[in-house]
Amino acid sequence: MTRPMPVYRKASMLRGNGLGRAKQAGLEGHHAGAALRVIAAASAIGLAAPSGAAPAQPTMPPADEAREIATDAYVYAYPLVLMELTRRKTTNVAQATTTMAAPLNQFAHLAAFPNAKFTDVVRPNADTLYSSMWFDVTKEPLVISIPDSGGRDYLLPILDMWTEVFTSPGSRTTGNGPQTLALEGPDWSGTIPEGIEFVRSPTGMGWIIGRTNTAGPAEYEAVHRFQRAIRTAPLSAWGKDEVPAPGPVNPEWKSDRPPADQVEEMEAPAFFALFSEVVKANPPHDVVYPIFDRMRRIGIVPGEAFDAARLAPEARQAVSEAKAPAVQRIKASFHGSGQFANGWRTNCTAVGTYGADYAHRAGVAYAGLGANTIEDALYPTALVDADGRPFDSGRRYVIHFDKSEVPPVRGFWSQTMYDERQLFADNPISHYAIGDRDKLTYNPDGSLDLYVQRDSPGTDKEANWLPAPASGPFTMNLRLYWPKPQALDGSWKPPAVRAASGP
Repeated sequence: MTRPMPVYRKASMLRGNGLGRAKQAGLEGHHAGAALRVIAAASAIGLAAPSGAAPAQPTMPPADEAREIATDAYVYAYPLVLMELTRRKTTNVAQATTTMAAPLNQFAHLAAFPNAKFTDVVRPNADTLYSSMWFDVTKEPLVISIPDSGGRDYLLPILDMWTEVFTSPGSRTTGNGPQTLALEGPDWSGTIPEGIEFVRSPTGMGWIIGRTNTAGPAEYEAVHRFQRAIRTAPLSAWGKDEVPAPGPVNPEWKSDRPPADQVEEMEAPAFFALFSEVVKANPPHDVVYPIFDRMRRIGIVPGEAFDAARLAPEARQAVSEAKAPAVQRIKASFHGSGQFANGWRTNCTAVGTYGADYAHRAGVAYAGLGANTIEDALYPTALVDADGRPFDSGRRYVIHFDKSEVPPVRGFWSQTMYDERQLFADNPISHYAIGDRDKLTYNPDGSLDLYVQRDSPGTDKEANWLPAPASGPFTMNLRLYWPKPQALDGSWKPPAVRAASGP
C-alpha cells in the first residue's frame, strides 16, 4: 500500500540555503535529511537567517541566567546522550550475543537472567528475558515479525532516542497472536507490502527492549524458542533470508564502565559536543522551541558543531559549571517523582511519555533507562524503611502484605534488590528478585511476609527470602506487570518495609 508523505518541512520551505548548509557541514545522504529537520526547526525559531541576511545575534544573558540556561540544557540533553552511549556499548560487536549486545538492526536475546556482573543498564530485572535491538531506519524501514507467543506474556516497547515509548506491541496492547510491522524513519515514504503494519519512528535511531515472562531457569528453553522466532530484516531484504553482515567494531567505544557512569565522567563541553552531533539524525520533538531559544542565547545550537572555545566567556563559564547542578537535579527528580507513601515512591504518570517535562524524563533515564509506560509496568521504589531511615544491609526487614495488599496485576509481580550502584549484588543464593511466580509461603489468612536481609532467615522462611547485599545501602523495586486499575489510580499502595526486632 502507498504510504502518506511524512509531515515535515521540505527544503523549499526553509529560510535561506538550508541544504547547502547541511552539505557544507558534511552531512550527505540520509544525514542531510535529518540535518534539514534540525535546520527547519532552527529557522522556525530564528536560528537560521533569511537568504542574504546576517544571522541575528542573541543578547548574552546575565551570568546567573546563563548558568541556569546551561544547567537546563544539560538536563534536556541528558537522555539523548545516555541513549547514545548505551547504544555504543551494546552495538559494538560483530555478531549478536546472548547478553545485551548485537549489531544495529539485529536482536540480542538474553539467554539467562542478568547476574551481579551485568552493568549494561541500571535496575535490570530478573523476571523476564530481554530481547534488545538498537535500530537505524534512516535509510529504509526495518521489518519485524513477531510469532504467536503461545499465551506467554510479553511486551516489545519501542523507544526513540529521546526515550519516548511511541509504540509497544505485546500481550496487553496487540495480543499474543503473530504480527509483522515495518518500522520506518521520520523522512521515509514509499510502498509497504500488504499485511505489514507500518510504524513511524520519530527519530532515525532508537531502541527496542522486549521482555518475555520467564518464571525461572526451567522456562529458559521455551522462551528461547519464542525469541529465536522473532525475525528482522531491512525492507529491501525482507523475504530473501539473507544472513546479516557482521557489525563494525569501534575500538574507541570499548568501555567496561556503565553508560550512566560514562556520562557523569564526561566534562560538560564534551557532553554538549556529543549531544549536538547525535541530534542531527534524531530530530527533537515539537515541544522543544522554548528550550532551543534559551540554549541559543548562550551559543548552543543543537545540530551544529559545538566548540566551547568559540563561546562568549560568560557562556563558556556557564557551560563548564553546568554538570554538577544538572546531575544533582536529575537525581533529585528521580528520588522526588511520583507519590510517596509508606516509604515507597510510585510514579503513576508520564513514564515513557514526557512532553516538555525534561527533568522527569532525565530522572527516569538515570534510574531506569528503557522504562515501560505505566500501563505495561509499574515500578514502586522503596527508598527508606517505615521509620524513614535508608536501608542498611546490616539490618533485617520484613514486608507484610495483607491479603488485600498483594500487588494487583493481570500479568505478574516481583520485588527486586539493588545495591548502591543500582545493580544486582552477589548473595549466597544468587537470587535477586522474588515474586508471585516463586513458591512463596502464604500465611493461613492469605497474607504474605517477605524477609529482606543478607543472611538466611531460617529454613522455614527461605522460600520468602530476598537477600540484601553483603554490605552497604540498598533500594528495592516492586514490578507490577500489566497492573490493574487500582494500582494505576493510586488506591492501592505497597506496605511499609519494617525493621525486624530481636536477634
